[in-house]
Amino acid sequence: MNRNKNRRWLLPALAALLSAPLQAEVTLPRLISDGMVLQRDTELKIWGRADPGESVSVQFDRETYRTEADDGGNWQLTLPEQPAGGPHSMRIEGDNSIAIDDILIGDVWLASGQSNMEYPLRRILPPYGPSIDLHYTDRIRQFAVPQRYDFKTPQADLDGGRWQRASEQNLPAFSAVGYFFAERLHAQRGVPIGVINASLGGSPAEAWLSEEALKKFPQHYKELQRFKDDALIEHIQREDKARSDRWHNRVDSRDAGLDGGEPAWAAAELDTSDWKTLEVPGYWADTEGEIVNGAVWLRKTFTLPEHLDGQDAMLALGRIVDADTTYINGEKVGNTTYLYPRRRYPVPAELLDTGENTIAIRVINQRGRGGFVADKPYRLRFGHKYIDLRGDWQYRIGTTAEPAPDQTFVRWKPTGLYNGMIHPLLDYPIRGAIWYQGESNVGRAEEYRQLFPTLIRDWRSRWQRDFPFLFVQLTNFLEARNAPGDSDWARLREAQASALALPDTAMAVAIDVGEWNDIHALDKKTVGDRLALAAQQRVYGEDIVGSGPRFESMKIDGDRALLRFSGIGDGLAARGGPLREFALAGEDRQFHWAEAEIVGDRVILHSDAVDDPVAVRYAWADNPENANLYNSAGLPAAPFRTDDWPRDAEH
Repeated sequence: MNRNKNRRWLLPALAALLSAPLQAEVTLPRLISDGMVLQRDTELKIWGRADPGESVSVQFDRETYRTEADDGGNWQLTLPEQPAGGPHSMRIEGDNSIAIDDILIGDVWLASGQSNMEYPLRRILPPYGPSIDLHYTDRIRQFAVPQRYDFKTPQADLDGGRWQRASEQNLPAFSAVGYFFAERLHAQRGVPIGVINASLGGSPAEAWLSEEALKKFPQHYKELQRFKDDALIEHIQREDKARSDRWHNRVDSRDAGLDGGEPAWAAAELDTSDWKTLEVPGYWADTEGEIVNGAVWLRKTFTLPEHLDGQDAMLALGRIVDADTTYINGEKVGNTTYLYPRRRYPVPAELLDTGENTIAIRVINQRGRGGFVADKPYRLRFGHKYIDLRGDWQYRIGTTAEPAPDQTFVRWKPTGLYNGMIHPLLDYPIRGAIWYQGESNVGRAEEYRQLFPTLIRDWRSRWQRDFPFLFVQLTNFLEARNAPGDSDWARLREAQASALALPDTAMAVAIDVGEWNDIHALDKKTVGDRLALAAQQRVYGEDIVGSGPRFESMKIDGDRALLRFSGIGDGLAARGGPLREFALAGEDRQFHWAEAEIVGDRVILHSDAVDDPVAVRYAWADNPENANLYNSAGLPAAPFRTDDWPRDAEH
């Protein structure tokens, strides 16, 4: 064989092959896929990529639509308005063919915000919360947008995700608020509902703004430019990890409760005669007299009666600050790495003995008051029976440490989430948006007054649609106080409410569904239902009361203040006794609790401590737990104040 001759023939052929354009298949964005819900009664854009100049056709509902890819390989075409219904199928053909099945036409809602929108159903269902009737149906669907940030480039497509039916298998992963919103709308309107869930825990509002909109906020815009440097991000993340690893390694190496890395103080049998006592729930700082960071071990012995022997159990440990690893009779049953999740650990029957058993918990407290949060369940549950674990526990400090180093949450930096999670959605028509966010902006209320309306305008501009925007006002949270005062949470709620000046907006008041000791309150159904009520009235034009009373005007009559409200339906009502959480102030700007009563369509206030009232506040607190002004539809009044004094003038 003449190998040189063959080589001379092969090289030109290979060069020609490599220089020829590669045949690119027609591709589609992630949203346009099996099971999708398309927006009814509006023109529908279908788009994708192909070879430049390649002919592309879309077959839908017995019609064929044709176009060609442009010089950049992008193609798009528009389908006419479609009525609600389905399932339909679609076929896209170029040099290849793509079939999309199980398409519904209905209403598509974008659900966005931070953790309370992200919070999945599985975190509120038993054993975490009460039993809730879930409706498994293929007429409600969710697309979970992958959590991704990008500071340099608005992304053209998502890097994952798929449409999922509200089935028994899929529902636990659905946004709880998104599901309850969709479930009520589906029941009321009878059309398929699609929810695009683009949310991320802890995210501040500025992370969801486009770069162009962010220019109104120079400090955030400057920070965005800084985080366009990949080397900077890599350096920050590397240094953060190194500091965190050093802290945890130091705690582990010095922890007297660990023996060669093994949890010696978790052993079933252990001499604890020199351990101290802590009442659970509670914080060891109250016993130690000072804050202790580091590793703390806790133990409790309980007795398992014979009638519960052989049964699997669920260990509920409320919430623990910060991280815990939990053992029963020396065997690990659970671990949680941060303070927010509710602890629920399954305990197999074989780990339990009739008679005496021991629970041991190693808590890592990074900063602040470590311990067990009050008003949470601490029990070992066997079906409807349980063993109460509250009361005295033994504890011993394994090691102390300086507060753990702070982390830089890169994913929350300005514009990153808009580029990665919102921009890829812009060509997909939606009916409107629901928004649950604001906790991460508490303390910056004046800025939020600008950030939030800017976000609404920004998204509407990017979608080129003035779609309805419905949002949740922050719930009651933190410890209640006995006297009137100022509140960062109240100021943020006020900033949220100011966005109602924009057209086609509505606010679901949630001041009565929070939990003082948990930023992630379990009652997501009420929140979703109230958003749906707002949509029924504001978006769908139903003749219902869609929101609670809102302060409208005040008149001073001697030593009384007369208040009028809008949104009262058939009247105002005090739920659970006389009206509470109203306060009056005179010229001295000192607020005092007021006696309040409903007279017709007004609320009349009086306080013996204020002769000449000039200002009123209602539910103006982090946690106004006694707020009880409602309308005839059972919806709570929004917190408000009539004063606008600067913070440094407050007392």
